[in-house]
Amino acid sequence: MSPPAIKSLYAGYRFPAEVISQAVWLYFRFPLSLRMVEEMLAARGIVVSHETVRQWALKFGREFACRIRRRLPRAGDKWHLDEVAAKIAGVQHWLWRAVDQTGVVLDVLVQSRRDKRSAKRLLRKLLKRQCRAPRVMVTDKLPSYGAAKREVMPGVEHRQHKGLNNRAENSHQPTRRRERQMKRFKSPRQAQRFLSTHDQIANLFRLRRDHVSAVQYRAARARAFEVWAGISGVAAAA
Repeated sequence: MSPPAIKSLYAGYRFPAEVISQAVWLYFRFPLSLRMVEEMLAARGIVVSHETVRQWALKFGREFACRIRRRLPRAGDKWHLDEVAAKIAGVQHWLWRAVDQTGVVLDVLVQSRRDKRSAKRLLRKLLKRQCRAPRVMVTDKLPSYGAAKREVMPGVEHRQHKGLNNRAENSHQPTRRRERQMKRFKSPRQAQRFLSTHDQIANLFRLRRDHVSAVQYRAARARAFEVWAGISGVAAAA
């Protein structure tokens, strides 16, 4: 990203890029409320309101997520799809999510139904974003997946077995933690906007500790922070 584009991103804001990017990172990276982020910044002598943090998250979070998506390696060719119920404004909705075989979240879609039409919307969105069909699609035994796949991706191998889809089911756990912290999502639009950003930032900082040494883990973490500095403009503004 060129310096003029980075500069224009923060144009008109009295706080520097380091402060704004840190606030956005804290809010989306950890299960923190807006007021918790406000207090953490206050401990550093930075006085902002939780409403300011919310506005930063709205504007910069989406832009950072888009930049992360462009920087991350190409997703795997095995897609795990799953849906989980969520109460939003007292009405049951469904959070549809797709991850690849390494656990990287490909996309999330908040929908009011759990039918063939909803499954088709998710598959079409995935194809548009990934620009290719997967080699294998793994789902639970919900009939909507099979019906949608036959129309959208007829040549793709489809495996339907609950035990094979633990990777997708586990990907919902961070959402559940945030849902509790936020005392439920207030609207489908808010949930979609938040989760689309949250999942991409989580992808960047998805650092595995198993089967790697401490040196390898720290090197991977340092690379993630380098990417974050680049997409948030901190490195260019320093």
